[in-house]
Amino acid sequence: MQEVDRPYENSEISIVTVSHGVFAVVLIGWGILGLIKGDFAPGWQPVPESFPGRMFLVYITAFLCMACGTGLLFRRSADMAARVLLGWLMAWLLLLRLPWMVLNFSVGTWWSASSTAIITAGVWLLYAQITYDRDRHGSDFLVGDKGVRIARALFGLGLIPIGLAHFIYLDATAPLVPSWLQWPVFWSYFTGGAFIAAGLATTFGVFARLASILVTVQIGLLTLIVWIPLAFAGHLNAFQWGELEVSIVLTCCAWVVADSYRGTRWVGAESNNR
Repeated sequence: MQEVDRPYENSEISIVTVSHGVFAVVLIGWGILGLIKGDFAPGWQPVPESFPGRMFLVYITAFLCMACGTGLLFRRSADMAARVLLGWLMAWLLLLRLPWMVLNFSVGTWWSASSTAIITAGVWLLYAQITYDRDRHGSDFLVGDKGVRIARALFGLGLIPIGLAHFIYLDATAPLVPSWLQWPVFWSYFTGGAFIAAGLATTFGVFARLASILVTVQIGLLTLIVWIPLAFAGHLNAFQWGELEVSIVLTCCAWVVADSYRGTRWVGAESNNR
């Protein structure tokens, strides 16, 4: 990972990259949304109603998003904010998402596990970007070369099921393609294939920088040309509103991942040098 520019070196503001700042703001909004809903914001869902201490977790998660999002904006707190958020997401993935997926494998469990994996990877790589100067000698495994490669692979593994869903649930995907694009089946298959290709590229570190940028653009375009127009037209149901909100978060996370490749090759196998 290339050492990043620090335009705010003499300021209390701590923004490593533009994606860092955008993600922090979106994270704050994510927390506010949870408080307004009085339930887990999309992206943290689903959580069974019978889950012990569910409402306590609802508010802890919302306040954590707001606090960590704010903390990411300031130099003295950015490191700790990223570390706390990463720990929370890892616990969410390992203690809730993956066991639930194993016990009850269905679209609701593997889709949510994939989203959580992508978000966790994005926060992991943001943490690595923030702390790289301090830990460049490998005192923290999470920000070392191996940790960064694992985070990127986790991102890739999260993309693959999302791509597969475009093929498995074509009847739900194709109708979302705007009429002016035409060929809805083609675009459903194309975007699904692109997700799978990007997932494989980032998992195995081949053409990974190019793939991460292209998949960021793809998620961003899906947000802009599919979900947002439907929202303005008032055609979204509650589930689709959730998909819009998750799509915004995933776009920011993919952007963070793409930024983590700065200084690496555009094509070919990923170098071990950061």
